Amino acid sequence: MADAGRARHEAEPAFVLHSYPFRETSLIIEAFSRNWGRVALVARGARRPRSALRGVLLAFQPLLLSWGGKAELRTLHKAEWQGGLPQLRGRGLLCGFYLNELMLKLLARDDAHESLYETYYATLTALSNGGEHATTLRSFEQRLLKEAGYALTLDRDVATGEEIHADCTYRYLLERGPVRIQREPFHVAERGGDEENRLELAGQTLLDMARDDYTSPITLQQSKALMRILINHCLGNQILNTRQLLKDMQQL
Repeated sequence: MADAGRARHEAEPAFVLHSYPFRETSLIIEAFSRNWGRVALVARGARRPRSALRGVLLAFQPLLLSWGGKAELRTLHKAEWQGGLPQLRGRGLLCGFYLNELMLKLLARDDAHESLYETYYATLTALSNGGEHATTLRSFEQRLLKEAGYALTLDRDVATGEEIHADCTYRYLLERGPVRIQREPFHVAERGGDEENRLELAGQTLLDMARDDYTSPITLQQSKALMRILINHCLGNQILNTRQLLKDMQQL
């Protein structure tokens, strides 16, 4: 964990994950910084018409933030827009909100994740450039779970220790990993009793996910089902509002 007790931080690369009004003229900012992880900042007077912070504290834009204080809620002193990323639009914008909600709910405050910061930056770049949304989300979800302490086992059978075989079928057990099953043909069985431990996957899907390769339609479909179940497990009773919104849009 980073040294959260340091009183002053200057020009730290960061993104705004979420903001909401505080008192009459201020904002509370949930930011994700490269060197200090997720931090909560109060932007005093940011809602005033002439505030230097007004119009700068935007989500999905690279910023340099300066703040101070030792309490959990620190004081934002300065914010500078760095540019370089087109604004997210349409479905890409909803995907961005989904990423931010995941990070807010899965990452502890004051815990640095430098590599995840770079991954997040690259993911926003892909979304803003019209990258394939589903592939981009699956890749980010897997890396986020790893950073949050929920790394996936994808390369071996956790019951036998054997390598995954592309032509075999596996059941993915929560908090353990894939276990080979004999029944053929494979299918995704998510309903019924003990739903979380009934997901069946092709071995090829597991191998593709280990390589971060989602070009196969089957891999893309099955990886979506797996990540949904794993993320739900990690969230516990927390609800992802953006996931429901994305689902509703698909039904329009």
